[in-house]
Amino acid sequence: MKLFGIALAAAMAAAALGGAAQAAPKEDKTKAQGMAEAPAVLQSAGLACTLADARFIAKNTDKATKIDSSFYEVNCSEGGGYIVVGKSDGSTPGVFTCLETGQPRPDGKPTGLECKLPGNADALAGIKPFVAKAGVPCEIEKARSIGAGAKAAYFEVACKGGAGYIMSTSSPPNPAQDVAMQSCLLYEPGGNVSCTLTDRAAQLAVIDQLSAASGKNCAIKDKRYVLSTKDGSNYFEASCEDGKGYMFQQGADGKLARAIDCAQAEFVGGGCTLTDARAAQTEQAGLYTRLAKKAGFECDVAKYGMLPARVSGVEVVELQCSNRPDGAIAEFGATSSKIYDCVQADFAGYRCSFTKKDPLYPKLTQHLVKFGKGSCQVSDVRAIGSTDTDGYLEAACSDGLPGWVLVFPKGSDQPKELLSCVQAKGVGGGCKLPTNQPKK
Repeated sequence: MKLFGIALAAAMAAAALGGAAQAAPKEDKTKAQGMAEAPAVLQSAGLACTLADARFIAKNTDKATKIDSSFYEVNCSEGGGYIVVGKSDGSTPGVFTCLETGQPRPDGKPTGLECKLPGNADALAGIKPFVAKAGVPCEIEKARSIGAGAKAAYFEVACKGGAGYIMSTSSPPNPAQDVAMQSCLLYEPGGNVSCTLTDRAAQLAVIDQLSAASGKNCAIKDKRYVLSTKDGSNYFEASCEDGKGYMFQQGADGKLARAIDCAQAEFVGGGCTLTDARAAQTEQAGLYTRLAKKAGFECDVAKYGMLPARVSGVEVVELQCSNRPDGAIAEFGATSSKIYDCVQADFAGYRCSFTKKDPLYPKLTQHLVKFGKGSCQVSDVRAIGSTDTDGYLEAACSDGLPGWVLVFPKGSDQPKELLSCVQAKGVGGGCKLPTNQPKK
């Protein structure tokens, strides 16, 4: 990406004011001339600016091309100010933010195009509309222009609290166009585009805030930035003094979106590297084994997966067992836990992915035996639906004869009632399994 230093461009423009430049009129006349002439230049530039104030700076004639360049400072009621350059050949006017033209030249001298209107006294004000457009929470502390290419202009924005961003927008900058802000942590120091207004230590301080918000008992030992995603989220890893570790997802609003145990974070940027994730997985599997057995489910947990929690303080985990073929969904709470087999899980709004329902067929066949339907060996099942009190499970028979619908009280793995498919035709659309359809 080739960038042209805007400070250099401004310096060149300032240099062009010398020699053949016409002397600027007195201050009262410069404002009158600016207010009269600047609107047409703004319109030609396509800049979204409701003109609040303006001044004419100077006019220059290029001796070689005979093209006149007229320089104006404008202040927009939307916030922010610009130096705009209109040309007599009808080409698109040049537009520079006050932040750009206010930066010294490489030799440390002023550009000669510094903004002087009272409404432009705060150069950072010109960046605020862009930051607001991007939707990133940032109380601007410092900002600087980096440069521009043919289509995009780049700025560094430092926020109070240590966060920093590279902001990109149209070239020339226009808050009506797209604006994007990416964390400084995406850019290596010293690169063509990089951050100098904040350091990486300050940028990583957000991890301490995210950890505190998560409620995890983690005395942070080490930390790193992992990646950013298109939805504006940033991911960070923290290792803890006790050997545990977490991935913290920071949402586009700057707040904690999720804290992920390193044992479950392999899908995020290749997983944790500051923590022994395998050891963490083994330890966590041991914990879930103990919790499952305490809840009455004899399972030596071989694999587990986290599901979205519906209630604060309750972990929802799918379990795969090494000592039995059937898995389960567990809700582990601080004081009590619930276990749903992979059929009951459907009624609770969960679905098993590690294990199939086949291992439960013998158990369901025994339920049918209790209702005097022992001739049906269950060969397939389908959760029809549930009410506030009951869940309805369709079962197919291996002999191809019509199956049955078992009615389970919510939270129980023992059916209370048995219905034929004819009786259950009004429940959630009735039976749907192939062998339970009426013969044609």
